Amino acid sequence: MTRTTQLRVYTVRAGLLDEWADKWRKLVVPLRQQFGFEIQGAWMDRDRNQFFWILSYAGAENFAEINERYWASPERERIGLDHRDYVVKTEVREVDEA
Repeated sequence: MTRTTQLRVYTVRAGLLDEWADKWRKLVVPLRQQFGFEIQGAWMDRDRNQFFWILSYAGAENFAEINERYWASPERERIGLDHRDYVVKTEVREVDEA
């Protein structure tokens, strides 16, 4: 199995960083874990309204396949969180351990 790790950087709407982080922690993290993803941590840069997190997957499917299943799942729809209400810009970088 190959491990894929991503650094994700979200620029969040002004004034919504704490609300986003709370919803992400309560709704996104458990569901990502249910799908076999691992979250190595999350950080906030309050001066820039940015939220950083590291997401990885090392299961039987490749990252793109499992990520597509996650986004298309009824469970994802049921959490009722549209990230576009909070996130105005997303940067995703695949990274390797040094």
